[in-house]
Amino acid sequence: MSVNETTLERADPRPALLPIRHPNLDLFICDVLDAIPKDDMASMEHPIFTLATQPDTRVIRYQHRNVSIEITPSIRGLATIFDKDILIYCISQMVAKKNQGLPLAQTLELNAHELLVWTNRQTTGGGYRRLKDAFERLRGTSITTNMKTGGEEITEGFGLIESWRIIRETESGRMSQLQVRLSDWMFKLVQGAEVLTLSRDYFRLRKPIERRIYEIARKHCGDQDSWRISIPLLQKKVGASSHERAFRAMVRDLAEQDHLPDYRVALDKGDLVTFENRAAPPPPPAVEYPRILPETFNDARIVAPGYDVYGLEQEWREFWVDSGCPKLESPDKAFVGFCKSRSKRHPLG
Repeated sequence: MSVNETTLERADPRPALLPIRHPNLDLFICDVLDAIPKDDMASMEHPIFTLATQPDTRVIRYQHRNVSIEITPSIRGLATIFDKDILIYCISQMVAKKNQGLPLAQTLELNAHELLVWTNRQTTGGGYRRLKDAFERLRGTSITTNMKTGGEEITEGFGLIESWRIIRETESGRMSQLQVRLSDWMFKLVQGAEVLTLSRDYFRLRKPIERRIYEIARKHCGDQDSWRISIPLLQKKVGASSHERAFRAMVRDLAEQDHLPDYRVALDKGDLVTFENRAAPPPPPAVEYPRILPETFNDARIVAPGYDVYGLEQEWREFWVDSGCPKLESPDKAFVGFCKSRSKRHPLG
C-alpha cells in the first residue's frame, strides 16, 4: 500500500471539518488577514502536491492530454497539499495588492503568526516547526512540465518557491518575519490572473484528498449549477494511487457526510460523480396538475370548435399555475369552462 492509500483507507473517527481555530479573525486590524483566499488554476487542475501525511519520496509522473508533469522530491519528500497553504496565502496577498493597484514583487515579506492564523493553523511551537518544514519541502520539490503560463507553453523545471529565509525571530526562537521568493512560474500565474477564489472553509478540510477534490470541483464546476466526472478520471486528477474501490468508498463517504465547501457531491450509477453548486437556486417543485378525464376532451371540442383541445389543456394548466394552483372541486368542469370562454372571445368555427 502506498503512502497515499493510507490516507484513504484508515477510518477517522474525528469530525470531518477542523475547528475554526481563530474565530476572531475579523478583529485583527492588519489588512493582510482580510485578503480573499486565491489559488492558482494550474495546480488546481493537475496533481502537483502529494496527498501523503508521511514523507513521500516518490518521483511522480503525470500525463493528461497534452500536459506532462514530473515531480521530484528533495531528501525531505514531496511538498504536501497542506504545504500548499503557504502558496495560497502568498497568492492571495499578491492578488489583494494587485486589486488595490499596488505593484507586485516576486519576493514577499510575511508575518509567520498572521500566516498561521489566516490558514486556520495552530500558533503553538509545533505550528511554527511544521511551517518551517513546509517551506523546506516547497523549496526542495522540483517540477518539470510543459503547462502553459501566460499563454506560453514552455517545458521547464522549477521549484514551487525559489527561496525562503527567516529574517527575524522571537525571543522564544520562533520565526516571526519571513521572506519568500516565488518561482518565476508561480509569479507568472498571478500576473496573468490565472487564479480562482476559494472558500475559507477549505482550510478546515481535515483530509488531504478532500482538499484536492474541492480544488477540482472549484476549477471545473465553478459557478455552474453542476458538473459531472467519472470515478477513474476524478481519481487520476486527484492523484490518488489507491485501489479504485477504496477511492470510490471515500467519495461515497464524502457524499454522505456532505461537508465539502460550496458543492454537494453525489455518486451516481455508472461510476459518475456529480458536483452540485450549493449556491445554485433549487429546482422548482414538481407540480401535480389536475387530471382531466378522457371524455372531457369531447365536451371541450363541442364548446370550442376548431381548437386543439390538447393545446388548450396546456394553456389551462399554465393559467392554473399562474393563479396559485387553487384546489378545484371539479377540474373537468373548470377545464370545459376555460375552453368555452376562450372560444367565446376568439371563435374559430
